[in-house]
Amino acid sequence: MKLFNDKQAQFHLTNSARTEHDQNQVYEAYQAFYRHFATAEKGTGYYPHFVYSIAVTADKESSGFFARNEGVPFPYYGQWAEDELPCILLSFPKGFQVDVEDEQGKYYVYEDIRDHRPLTYTLFDEITGFIKKRTKPLRFSAHDADAMKEQKPSVRISPDAMQDLKGSWMFGKYGLVIHGR
Repeated sequence: MKLFNDKQAQFHLTNSARTEHDQNQVYEAYQAFYRHFATAEKGTGYYPHFVYSIAVTADKESSGFFARNEGVPFPYYGQWAEDELPCILLSFPKGFQVDVEDEQGKYYVYEDIRDHRPLTYTLFDEITGFIKKRTKPLRFSAHDADAMKEQKPSVRISPDAMQDLKGSWMFGKYGLVIHGR
């Protein structure tokens, strides 16, 4: 969140009203999402949902990101578990729509976002670099049909979150084993 401070970031829920949240509200929403999955007992009455559109302005350049929860499916004795491990996906478009007109008419093409939004891309790169320095790839074992099988999703996890997940309701319910420290 600190990396967004001087970028005039605006956080909007993706509801029809595009409700704007400040950084404290986003942090509180993330904490509720995190606690739902990190506690030893599965809570009730909370639907784990974390989706934000993040508009940023760097100099006169405007663009945005999306932060949304995703689920990581895993096997459980020959089928998919009914629950999925949570993660937050931070996404940034790779293409930039450019309107073109020629003898064939009007149409649009996509060009590399780095050419059209270099400052925003640099911010995205800075944020992902910050995350990569503080996290490791998530590796865990799940009960497959015959034995424990290592899972290697394209998800990164912090050491603190790794510790919290070890004692979580989901790891207990499915007998998952996390690898690493």
